[in-house]
Amino acid sequence: MRKNSIKNTRINGEVQKELSNIIRNEIKDPRIHPMTSVVAVEVTPDLKYCKAYISVLGDEQAQKDTVDGLKSAVPYIRRQLAHSVNLRNTPEIRFILDQSIEYGVHMSHLIDEVTKDLGEEHEED
Repeated sequence: MRKNSIKNTRINGEVQKELSNIIRNEIKDPRIHPMTSVVAVEVTPDLKYCKAYISVLGDEQAQKDTVDGLKSAVPYIRRQLAHSVNLRNTPEIRFILDQSIEYGVHMSHLIDEVTKDLGEEHEED
């Protein structure tokens, strides 16, 4: 896997910031959950394609609805991104649901349960 250049890293950060603003402030689709955040963005070096990893704080149905709403709003989001970020090409955006935050919270709860059980066993001894 190729390392990102400084320019590509800067473009990723700028696109991520603008996508967050567009999703939070400009899209009025009721399917998109209000607690949606853009976790990471990967723009290809030729600026043709973009993978946007999003996280949704909610149940599975809210996550599915949010992804569907974002996919239907891609032309509008791409047009707004073209106006706000000055790039040679405006990338085609693919939204991917990122569940790493949810996974981390789940693992944290499991660790807390195990440490609580160990603490109770230790007190009994």
